[in-house]
Amino acid sequence: MQLDLTDRVVIITGAARGIGRGIAEAFIAEGARVAALDRSFDADAGLDASDRLLPLECDVTDASSTAAVIEQIVARFGRVDVLVNNAGINVDAPFEQISAERFRAVMDVNVTGTFLMAQAVAPIMKAQRSGRIINAASFAAIVPAFGGAAYAASKAAVVQLTRVLAGELGPWGVTVNCYAPGMVPTGINGFADMAPAAQERLLDTLTLRRWEAPDDVAKLLVFLASDAAAYLTGALIDISGGKLATQIPAKAYEAAALGSAE
Repeated sequence: MQLDLTDRVVIITGAARGIGRGIAEAFIAEGARVAALDRSFDADAGLDASDRLLPLECDVTDASSTAAVIEQIVARFGRVDVLVNNAGINVDAPFEQISAERFRAVMDVNVTGTFLMAQAVAPIMKAQRSGRIINAASFAAIVPAFGGAAYAASKAAVVQLTRVLAGELGPWGVTVNCYAPGMVPTGINGFADMAPAAQERLLDTLTLRRWEAPDDVAKLLVFLASDAAAYLTGALIDISGGKLATQIPAKAYEAAALGSAE
């Protein structure tokens, strides 16, 4: 089976760095034409405009900004085949310490931004009678963590929004799915900067005991964007490396180490 995405038009939000940057590079490698959206792009980001890449500044929480960007993309590429709602922010603190402003900001980017981007592309995809909307949820939407009140609530909302959109857009052949990454070291979470002992404690929660890479996520999204996923919609796909698939994943590694030492 070949996943042919040649000349598919893919929009990716939060694409200037981190997971979004990796997703954009993966789609370009698959032959897609990519509109990479972010609030700003660093001069040394390396995401320069080309025949296959269109970097655009966009505030996903502003309806006029999202509408204007979609208009530019259609003017350039003529259509929209895939929307990846990757943009997201986090605030990590006990709920009593989170200000109302910070809580609203997380909900605004993670939920309202996803809603507005989907709303902007829906008429185009309906007219085409085809399209893929792929939303970034999180493992936090399945099992939240201490300090994750705003983030977990926002990502749980994304899951339910995904299911509603799948139902409402199904008659036009548009699929809507979401995915739950686990632990990808990024500027948001700072995993890679933690003390070694703290890193080891987190890695002990994984069935596949390594940090997740942006490419691990990108490979799933390429599949979801392809014709091979045409009958998959309304799903939350766990791509966390088996985070808490069993109660204490580290025991398997301890047993394996004992076995190899015998």
